[in-house]
Amino acid sequence: MVSAEVILFRKTIGLSILIGIISGFGALFFFEGIRIATKIIMGDVWGYNYPVDGMSAEMIAAWSPPTNIWMFLPIICMGALVSGFLVYRFAPEAEGHGTDAAIAAFHKSGRIRRRIPLIKAIASICTISTGGSAGREGPTAQIAAGFGSIAADFLKLPEKERRIAIAAGIGAGIGTIFKAPLGGAILAAEILYLRDFESDAIVPAFLSSIIGYGIFGYFEGYEPVFSKSDLFWSISEIPLFIILGVVCAAVGIGYLEMFYRSKDFFQNLITRYNIPIYAKPVIGAACIGILVIGLASFSHETFLVALGSIGSGYGFIQLAVYNMLPLSVLLLIPIVRIITTSLTIGSGGSGGVFAPGLTIGATTGGAFGMVMHIILPDMVPMTAVPVFVICGMIALFGGIAHSPIACLIMIIEMVGDFSLFVPAMGAVAASVILVGNRTIYRSQIPNKTLSGAHRGEFDSHVLKAIPAKKAMTPLEDIISLSPEDPSYKVLTLVEKSAHYGFPVVISKNVLVGFVTIRDCKGCWDDRKIHEVMTKELVTAGPDTDLETILTDMIAMDIGHVPIVESCGDNYLILGLLTRRDITQAYAAKAQEECKRIF
Repeated sequence: MVSAEVILFRKTIGLSILIGIISGFGALFFFEGIRIATKIIMGDVWGYNYPVDGMSAEMIAAWSPPTNIWMFLPIICMGALVSGFLVYRFAPEAEGHGTDAAIAAFHKSGRIRRRIPLIKAIASICTISTGGSAGREGPTAQIAAGFGSIAADFLKLPEKERRIAIAAGIGAGIGTIFKAPLGGAILAAEILYLRDFESDAIVPAFLSSIIGYGIFGYFEGYEPVFSKSDLFWSISEIPLFIILGVVCAAVGIGYLEMFYRSKDFFQNLITRYNIPIYAKPVIGAACIGILVIGLASFSHETFLVALGSIGSGYGFIQLAVYNMLPLSVLLLIPIVRIITTSLTIGSGGSGGVFAPGLTIGATTGGAFGMVMHIILPDMVPMTAVPVFVICGMIALFGGIAHSPIACLIMIIEMVGDFSLFVPAMGAVAASVILVGNRTIYRSQIPNKTLSGAHRGEFDSHVLKAIPAKKAMTPLEDIISLSPEDPSYKVLTLVEKSAHYGFPVVISKNVLVGFVTIRDCKGCWDDRKIHEVMTKELVTAGPDTDLETILTDMIAMDIGHVPIVESCGDNYLILGLLTRRDITQAYAAKAQEECKRIF
């Protein structure tokens, strides 16, 4: 008789291999789609002989700017229009940078709709190949996680294995497309939490990532993403790398603030002026087009800054690694790239935040290294500046993504020089400490106890001892909607509050329904809330224990339960109970019992 452990081992191996194969070919087709579309649109149509990562110093030195800068405005607007239409018409959850949605799927339902990988891939190709400031990490994460969810459906896996499939997909997709299988696998476990690690995902992610990398490399080669000359650094420069981490943390915090303020601005804009939601990315693209044309018209240096602030930016990172960018350009690219990324993804464009983050970090590091060379030429020779470029990438994105270990390994794999671990460790450690709890991924949660993926890991007697009224969010702190509100208001509230569902009430707090982002998929128009809301609700009384409520949540696959009291034929809402409320109440009660016992 075969033991349960053997059956689980076989399932894990089989699932990991399947996800690795799918992610490898998925990443290959996505990568080639971006490459071909960019060559046609930016190269053939616009006449831009753009720099490409991985080129030798001699080859990349032959790059040349476009001759007609004015063509950029219609190109980027057309890409944004097509991308916006595809996303908001067929898959609104494919909006933005993708990794956040994949993380949210892990913590919440454990499911990603089957159409997401295809829609996300096409929309992201449209954004990136037409000059939107975005990268391929986020889309690849969501695409591969979507394939993981589809594979779990095909194999009829239970919920826990389904979530592991999503995490393994994230790691395999990113590790594959960046030729960083070890870093991608670690990322699968590290990126899900602010201060925790999903150890169950490590082994499946290792298998999936290496298989995906093998397939991708067979067609695209196994060379690192970035080429480099010999890199030099000395132990006396370690304090400077730590200071670089401080600088990158400050720039990263500015990036986060600008990015999320931009998202809120665009959402408020379309709500206030009743603009079609698929036109939102076009507004951001038009602003980028005007900014790029303005900078290109000012001086040669600002022309370089403009070109370094569009597209994925990997070509300009390669130029920085080769020491081919002047200090003035290195100083300005981080500022302008933050603006263009916020306008691209903040307005709803489809693409990742990893590539812009690397560009911002690389140019920040390059500028810092050059300034140190000017001030301390004996300590920091010009040949050491590329090391600051690479450590800047690691410090900035490792800090704002709360994935220092994964980013450290990934980016060093992308460069192919493992001697950089020591200076990079100092830089990223300083950055992570100073960034604190701020994060580019809002779906990250502090630790496992707050994740829906671990909601079954509770001691039932503790949950039975807690009534709903002790754990719920009270009425005065709840965001509610009216039945007559437009359905697109739900998306506005989701982006502002990070909640995915809201009670629908009428006068005197009478509960009439509940609406989630899932209810509004495909109907971002003037339809009213009462037309899309759920009217048959799972509710609970204020004295119902949390074990009973959590059991209902699991059975019905819901994340919210309104706490109500009856009043004649109506129910008056008293509060709202979410899975996070339950886990927080559980943690507090368990800690209280431990103190009492010990």
